Amino acid sequence: MKLGTSLYGRFLIALALALLAVVAVVVVVLHRQEAMRDDVLVLGRQSMHALAFDRMAERSEAATVQVASDLVNPLYYFDLDEIGVLLRAVLKQPDVVYAVVFDNDGAVIHDGSRDIRSYGQVMDDPMAFEVITARGPHIQVSEDLLDVAVPLYIGDVRLGGLRLGYSLAAVAADEQRAAAGMDERLSATGRRHAGWIMAAMVGLLLLAIGLGVLVQRGLVRPVRRLADATRAIEAGDFAAPLPDTGRRDEVGDLTRAFGRMRESILRQDRDMRRMAYTDALTGLANRLAFREELDRRLMELHGAGRQLALLFADIDDFKRVNDTLGHDAGDEVLVQFASRIRETVDRLGGERSLLARFGGDEFVILVESFSGGQGGIRDDAAHLAETLVAELGRPIVIDGRQVFLGTSIGITVFPDDAAGATMLLKNGDIAMYQAKVAGKNCHRFYSRAMDQAVERRVRMEQDLRGAWERGELSLAYQPIYRLEDRRLVGAEALLRWHHPEYGAVAPSVFIDVAEQSGLIETIGPQVLRAACMDAVEWRSDFPGNDLFVSVNVSPRQLRSGDLAIQVEQVLAQTGLPADGLHIELTETAVIGDEQRVSGLLARLRDAGIKVWLDDFGTGFSGLSHLRRVPVDGVKIDRSFIADVLRDPDDLALTTAIIAMAHSLGITVVAEGVEKEGQYDVLRERGCDLAQGYWLGYPMNGHDFRGLLA
Repeated sequence: MKLGTSLYGRFLIALALALLAVVAVVVVVLHRQEAMRDDVLVLGRQSMHALAFDRMAERSEAATVQVASDLVNPLYYFDLDEIGVLLRAVLKQPDVVYAVVFDNDGAVIHDGSRDIRSYGQVMDDPMAFEVITARGPHIQVSEDLLDVAVPLYIGDVRLGGLRLGYSLAAVAADEQRAAAGMDERLSATGRRHAGWIMAAMVGLLLLAIGLGVLVQRGLVRPVRRLADATRAIEAGDFAAPLPDTGRRDEVGDLTRAFGRMRESILRQDRDMRRMAYTDALTGLANRLAFREELDRRLMELHGAGRQLALLFADIDDFKRVNDTLGHDAGDEVLVQFASRIRETVDRLGGERSLLARFGGDEFVILVESFSGGQGGIRDDAAHLAETLVAELGRPIVIDGRQVFLGTSIGITVFPDDAAGATMLLKNGDIAMYQAKVAGKNCHRFYSRAMDQAVERRVRMEQDLRGAWERGELSLAYQPIYRLEDRRLVGAEALLRWHHPEYGAVAPSVFIDVAEQSGLIETIGPQVLRAACMDAVEWRSDFPGNDLFVSVNVSPRQLRSGDLAIQVEQVLAQTGLPADGLHIELTETAVIGDEQRVSGLLARLRDAGIKVWLDDFGTGFSGLSHLRRVPVDGVKIDRSFIADVLRDPDDLALTTAIIAMAHSLGITVVAEGVEKEGQYDVLRERGCDLAQGYWLGYPMNGHDFRGLLA
C-alpha cells in the first residue's frame, strides 16, 4: 500500500498539510502581529504627540490671553512695575522661557527682568514679524519652542502685545518616554504570544485556530479598542470607554496605564479650564468664559424674538481704596462686592443670569427677561441695577474701618443696541462711563447719542493735552471781600479754557475730563505756580495790600501724596509768603481717607499755608469733618446762600455753620453772594469773608490789577 493511499499516509499528508497550514497561519499571524505592533506604535506616537501638543497650545493660548487681559490697564497707564510683577509671575510657571510686552512697533516695553535689560530693543527674530502684525492670538512653532502672541487692545486701540515662549523639551521628553514604554510593552507582549504560537505548531490545527482566535480576542481587539479610545481622547472625549481593565497581563497593564493617563489629562484639562475661565480672586467667571457664553446665547436668541441685557458695574473711586488702605484691602473689597452682587443677581436676575468679573473693579452681568412685565428686559435690568446700586452703597468694613463706595452701572440691550457681542460689550462700557459722568452711584442705559458724547470727550481730552503750553488755558480771579469793612483781601484763582474751535469751554466739563484722564496732575501744579506768581506781583506793585490767592486742589492731586512738596517748591520758586496762599479742598475729597489727609494738611498748615474746605455742607458728613480734619476756613456752599433771604431753614443752617466754625476758631467764607440783602444778612450773622457776582465777577489778571489800582 502506497503511503499516499493509506489512511496513515493520508493522515500524515493531512497532518503535514495541517502543519503547513498552521505554519503558514503562524507566519501570517507573526507577520501581521509585527505590522500591527508597528501600526500601534506609530498611531500611539502620533496620538500622544497631537494630544500633548494641542493641549499645550490650548493651555498656552488661554493662559496668554488671561495674562494679556490683566496687562491692558497697566500698559495703558504705562505702569512698568505692575507689568513686571505680572510677567515675573508668568516666568515662574514651568516651561515658560520668556515673557515680553512690546509696543506696536515691536519694541520691548518689559521682559520680566528687574532692570528690563531689553527695554526699547526691537524684536528681530524669525517669528517677530508675525507677532508684531498679529491682530488676534497667534501661535508659532519651532523645533523646540512654542511662541504665543496676543495683541493688547483697549477699546479699538491697539496698545501693543504680549509674547510668551514655551519650551517643547518637556513635551518631547514625555512623548519619548511614553513611546519607549509602549514599544517595550508591545514587544514583550509580542514575544510572549509568539512563544505560545510556536508551541501551538506541535498541536492540532484546531489549537492553532483557537490560538489565533485567542490572539485576535486577547490582543488585537483590545489594542484596537485602545487606539480608538486614544483617538477619542485626542478629540476631547475624555469619557470614551477603555477595554476591560480586569486583565493582569501586559495588555491590561497598558490599558490601565492609558486609563491613568486619561484621568491625568482630564484633571489637567479641568484645572486649565478652571484657570482659563475663572477669576482667581472672586471665583466668578472671567472675561473669556463670559464672552464664550455670550456668543452662545446670542446664537440661541437670533431670530427668536427674545432679549437679553448686559449690566456693566464699576466701583466708584476704587483706586482710593488701593492707594489709602493697600491692595490687600482692595482685594477684600472686591471679594465683598462680588458676594453682594452674586446674592443680588441670584435673587433678582433669573435662572439664566450670568455674573463675571472682567478684571480690576469691573463686573458684568447677563440677564434675560424673566419677570414677564410689560416693560420687558429694560424694566428687569433697571430694577436689578437700582437694587445693586443700593446694596453696593452700604458701607464695607475693612480692618475695622467703614469704607463707603458707590457703583456706576451701564446697561445695553440685545438686539435693540447691537446684534453682536463685541458691540454689546463696547456699548455697555460706554453706558457705564456715562453713569460715572452723570455723578456716579447710578445707572444709565446705552443710547446712540452716547457714542457722540464719548467721541467728544476723547477729542476734548486730546485737545486738553498741551493746552496750557499753547496758551489756551488761563486764570481768572474772583475777588474775595471782608464783610466787616468790605475790603478786598484776596481772590480765588479759577481756570478757564478758550478752545480755538469751540470757544469758551465750561470748567465743569473740561476739569472733569482732566480729573478722569489724569491730566489734572500736570495742569494743577501749573495753575498753582501761575497763581502764586500773580499774587507776588500784586503785593509788589500795590504795597500795603497783602492779598492772598486761593487755589483749588482736585481729589486726584490730593491722593498723589506729592501736594505738600509741590506747594513748598512753588512758594520757594515764586517767593510768595506762605500766608499769601490758601489751598481749597472739597469736602468729598477727604472722605474715607481722613487720617492720611489730616497729616498732609497739618504739614501745609505748619508751613503757614491756609487750608479751606470748599462746598461745605454738601458732603456726606458735614460738620463732623471740622473735628477730624485740620482746616483754617470753610466756604459755605452757594446752595445755602441762594435762599438765605426767603428760606428760614437755609438761614438757620447758615447761622449754625458760622457759629460752629467760629467756636472752633475757623474762618467762614460765603460763596455765591449775588444780592445786597444776602451780604447784609451774612455780615449780621458774623460771616468773615464773601465772594459772588454782587461783589465781583471772575476777571482776567489785567482787569483784576485794574481793580486793585
